[in-house]
Amino acid sequence: MANPKNSPQDQYEKPFINLPYQKIYLYLLLVGLTFLFVAFAIGYVYTRSANDVAQGVYLPPIFIANSILLLLSSLTIKWANHAYKQDETKKYQNALNLTFLLTAIFLIMQVLAWTLYKDALMGENIGNGKQYLYALSGLHFAHVFGGLPFLLYFMYVASVRMKEPVSVLVYFSDPSKKLHLELLTVYWHFLDALWIFLVLFFLVNMLF
Repeated sequence: MANPKNSPQDQYEKPFINLPYQKIYLYLLLVGLTFLFVAFAIGYVYTRSANDVAQGVYLPPIFIANSILLLLSSLTIKWANHAYKQDETKKYQNALNLTFLLTAIFLIMQVLAWTLYKDALMGENIGNGKQYLYALSGLHFAHVFGGLPFLLYFMYVASVRMKEPVSVLVYFSDPSKKLHLELLTVYWHFLDALWIFLVLFFLVNMLF
């Protein structure tokens, strides 16, 4: 008889301090990213203060509008989690597809903002830390873009596996799929919250 302590599900539920190793790795990554972005934010404040610049770097309005797209993507990926737990195949796939669409539009709008407002970002703002806006928004862009392959993987597997009742049942009962979806959701929510922080940070510095 197989030892229940070695069951496959245990490795996803309670391998270490009641948390899967994958969650611990993700949390460590997010903590590291938080320190990185906070360090850049502090560097921006110091640069602006050292140059005695009265007005902060220009914040393109598209950046503010993009916040809505990311907030909506947080809602849709949360919807995907809810649909997964309820074994609702169609809603699950629709939620994943909508999350991808919103995120893709966000990335396109970011590139558009960098292009349309290049003169405003590099004109009178040369001495007030405009490089930090590029660096922070670029880093955020890279991490959002980096999450897309994982989202596409979920979309692909769902499209392949959710055709027959048996494969659907296996998919929704797989503890690894549930865990990985939770990890992706946490990562997505973190990036959304990080973007809101960046927008508010630069907005406050631009106004005051």
